[in-house]
Amino acid sequence: METVKLTAEDIARVKGLGCLQDKRYTDVFNVRVITGNGHLTSAQLRAVAEAAERFGSGSAAMTSRQTVEIQGVKYDRIEAMMDFLKENGLETGGTGTKVRPIVACKGTTCRFGLCDTYGLSRKIHDRFYVGYHNVNLPHKVKIAVGGCPNNCVKPDLNDIGIIGQRYPTVDTDKCRGCKKCRVEAACPIKHAKVIDGKMVIDPNVCNHCGRCKGQCLFDAISYRDGMKICIGGRWGKKTATSTALNHVFTTEDEVLDMVDKIICLFRDEGVKGERFADTISRLGFENVEARLLNK
Repeated sequence: METVKLTAEDIARVKGLGCLQDKRYTDVFNVRVITGNGHLTSAQLRAVAEAAERFGSGSAAMTSRQTVEIQGVKYDRIEAMMDFLKENGLETGGTGTKVRPIVACKGTTCRFGLCDTYGLSRKIHDRFYVGYHNVNLPHKVKIAVGGCPNNCVKPDLNDIGIIGQRYPTVDTDKCRGCKKCRVEAACPIKHAKVIDGKMVIDPNVCNHCGRCKGQCLFDAISYRDGMKICIGGRWGKKTATSTALNHVFTTEDEVLDMVDKIICLFRDEGVKGERFADTISRLGFENVEARLLNK
């Protein structure tokens, strides 16, 4: 098959559809198939495999945003492949100054998970990746949902990160100050301590992982589950660690509404070409937080 001569406009057009040029060739592209939150059905996996064989080089690769990239698709085969994928309930994309594909850890099934990462990330995908698909932003927005402070999908290095939390409260009347305290032994960051005969957990130091739940034989600690939202993270050539909003989010609806407010603030206040971390730095975190939390 002859090489197709492409213009810069041709390359930009298909990039907007999720097709990234393979630097080794002039008319070959790797095409990103959106998974929503890293999930595909067995039927969709078979469709991806068939698409790779029929239209590409026969191979596929996972991206850092949990999409599947079909490798080696010639420019003149892109349209036919997209039609085939659409017939099988799949779409391409994941580029541009938009909300990018949502990533999520296995918190729904993982023994350390403190929230339904699969369910929440799917709702975020539907509402913001799909629902805001035609909303152009100052820059891309990356969102990650982590089930616990292990941060396996690096939510603190995304523009918006949601992290499952378990908040302990000590009832000192019930605490017996055991010499071999099971809570103290269970704390992975070695912060929970028996001091002067009573358990002490500083909420400003505790990472709210919940590993100590069920350890106290006298039920001296109660727990509240929730999520925290961090904003302004970024990795790459210029990195930034996000900062958590000073609020405990206890429902998925609360989280979704806050994500909406964050994206809209970035849309309205961001300068073209700057990441959300730069917008926060320019406006001041305290100012941004106050506006988001209506303080």
